[in-house]
Amino acid sequence: MKSTMLFKKTILVALVAALTLATIPASSVFAAGTDETPTPLAQNHPRLEKIWARMNHRYERLGKFFDKSDVLAGKANKMIERLKEAGEPTAELEAALAAYQDAVKKAQPIYESCKGIIKSHKGFDADGKVTDAEQAKATIKELGAKFGEIHTAMDGKAKELIELMKSIHDAHKPASSEGA
Repeated sequence: MKSTMLFKKTILVALVAALTLATIPASSVFAAGTDETPTPLAQNHPRLEKIWARMNHRYERLGKFFDKSDVLAGKANKMIERLKEAGEPTAELEAALAAYQDAVKKAQPIYESCKGIIKSHKGFDADGKVTDAEQAKATIKELGAKFGEIHTAMDGKAKELIELMKSIHDAHKPASSEGA
């Protein structure tokens, strides 16, 4: 349970970081003199390459989150069943679960649309090296916008569900002995 909660928190942090990263300019602007020839766009761009690598890593982590989203829903459903058997109220947990499942249904297609961006990797070669800086910037901006959409669609619902489940679990723990 703790590793699942840690995983969910990590995903949420990644989503927030991706949204933040999407708002940062990808590079500085330099003016060329009139007698200078423009530099080739495919020169060394370590910053863009690092950003691309991080975004690919975030994409993979989001994939793992969506792959395991049913696990969290299943645990919530089991908790609801146990609470009902014990005659405890379940409305708040059921509402949180429904909100989470709705958020996943909204966010998952957005995640799936990221697959095309990742596979085409415009402006980057297969190794993540910049081949066209302008296309690379556009790709990073597009993927960052998608990550932002996912974050907005999820709206913290996974975190809310996890925290509610933890509080219910803590409230129903057997009392520990005072002298232990």
